[in-house]
Amino acid sequence: QVQLVESGGDLVQPGGSLRLSCAASGFNIDHANIGWFRQAPGKEREGVSCLTIKDDKTHYADSVKGRFTLSRDVANNTMYLQMNSLKAEDTAVYYCAADWARGLTVQYLCDHGPTLGSWGQGTQVTVSS
Repeated sequence: QVQLVESGGDLVQPGGSLRLSCAASGFNIDHANIGWFRQAPGKEREGVSCLTIKDDKTHYADSVKGRFTLSRDVANNTMYLQMNSLKAEDTAVYYCAADWARGLTVQYLCDHGPTLGSWGQGTQVTVSS
């Protein structure tokens, strides 16, 4: 059974850092397209960072470029989102996702979310003083 479980969300002050984790089970993360997404109240879902097998590179939304880093630990079957220099506008529920569709580009995955995959349950990140 495929499962993604996020953790690490918290209340943090502007300028602070957080690391989100997403523990995967039921599949190997190095054999899947993966990504982090977020949704703030009243806003559409945004693809934050994506990594696909086809492109073999990591894509970041312009809003987080240079501040966030997606990584994965294959041995522990876990992916991470390191978030630095956090801003109030980063406040959102963050979701990890995995997709098994072939030929996905990072741009497509981040724009559309998984088409043949699974979502985690989400973790709240609040950036506020």
